[in-house]
Amino acid sequence: MTDKQCTIKDEVKISGIGLHTGEISNITICPAPENHGYVFQRIDLEGQPKIPADCDFVVGTERGTTIEKNGAKVYTIEHLLAAVYSLGIDNVLIQIDGPEVPILDGSSLLIIEALEKTGIVEQNADKNYFILDENIPWEDPEKGVEFLAIPDENYRLTVMVDYNSPVLGTQHATMYKLEDFKKEIAPCRTFCFLRELEYLADHNLIKGGDLDNAIVLVERENVSEEELRALAKKLGKEELQVEFRGIGVLNSTDLKYENEPARHKLLDIVGDLALVGRPIKAHILAARPGHAGNVGFAKVLKEQIKKQEKAGRKFDLTKTVKDINDIEGILPHRYPFLLVDRVIHLDENSVHGIKNVTMNEPFFQGHFPGNPVMPGVLQVEMMAQVGGILALHNVDEPEKWMTYFLKIDECKFKKKVIPGDTLVVEMVLTRPIRRGLVEMRGRSYVNGEIASEALMLAQIVKEKE
Repeated sequence: MTDKQCTIKDEVKISGIGLHTGEISNITICPAPENHGYVFQRIDLEGQPKIPADCDFVVGTERGTTIEKNGAKVYTIEHLLAAVYSLGIDNVLIQIDGPEVPILDGSSLLIIEALEKTGIVEQNADKNYFILDENIPWEDPEKGVEFLAIPDENYRLTVMVDYNSPVLGTQHATMYKLEDFKKEIAPCRTFCFLRELEYLADHNLIKGGDLDNAIVLVERENVSEEELRALAKKLGKEELQVEFRGIGVLNSTDLKYENEPARHKLLDIVGDLALVGRPIKAHILAARPGHAGNVGFAKVLKEQIKKQEKAGRKFDLTKTVKDINDIEGILPHRYPFLLVDRVIHLDENSVHGIKNVTMNEPFFQGHFPGNPVMPGVLQVEMMAQVGGILALHNVDEPEKWMTYFLKIDECKFKKKVIPGDTLVVEMVLTRPIRRGLVEMRGRSYVNGEIASEALMLAQIVKEKE
């Protein structure tokens, strides 16, 4: 998936009945600009109010996730959000003319297929990933719910469900990366136990439930025809055709996977954690999750984001991956124009280089001598040099190659760099290197705060044989 924000090419329309309200709703998923996020809009209400898909606006988690703002509500949003999030879409406006997102077949697959049909558009802004810098545990002892998020390069999920049921027992499901969602998770349908149906009906839920949009699990050998007819009548489904096959699945169709219920719980987590408001890079482990626990953990992650933003970006300045001698073996620059003292991180896609800025820098003699400030153009030059290390570190005989920068976009300066600062430059590939062209995003940091940033395009050229 791209590291650029994405929206959709054109509007996507979806119609159907709501699982709990039993009301028909029509949805139009619309393209949205950069940094818009996911926003619902109740176009059937006066003023067409908007409700951000944010965990701070969640007001209900019984059998689905409900958001509300200024009296406008939208029910059962999780399957739609899981579909949008799984495709790497960052920005959409979701217009709805009723109270609840249609349940469709009880999964996310039909929504994904509709979104893929219209296509996904890459935007100019970078994705604003939430990247963990520590383990984050959370639990709800009363409900037996446990979550743990640990740092990871991908968005990975591992789920365990345990209902003390002869039908389900203990089940596990795993998604190793988001690209697996469509095939392995999206087709998995919502479910409930037969013993729960009367309670749900009495609490004004599942008015739109049907064996076409939900799995019903049976835990008893003996369920009479009269009992099933009475239950169908209570649910307003007198014409419901039920095939009872003993312990297992009430539906006439089989489970798509032996662990389909656990996979659907994973689907719900993807949808509910989309309410964090940022794409996530982490491995999240969940035991006995439900919507209340998912949303509770989403709020914990959102607080961690605020904590990180307040503390600033952290780098381990004690590390040395390449010292000044290694750097001189890669870059042709020399005093007074070599602006990288040390490399503290380097992999196939990113590099972190540092410069200790001192009063002895030659440019301070003429650049505001009474109030020394590192020139912005030299910060950009340092980004270019650190980017050159990323581009050339795997090239044979790098001393025979040169890196020429072709373009700089979206360059911004946000903080003064002065003597005594340690300037950390992070360069990240935005695309794989092809035909010698290197596209990178660069950011420089002082004390964890961004000092400058830019998008850069360079070309590596072999100058010597």
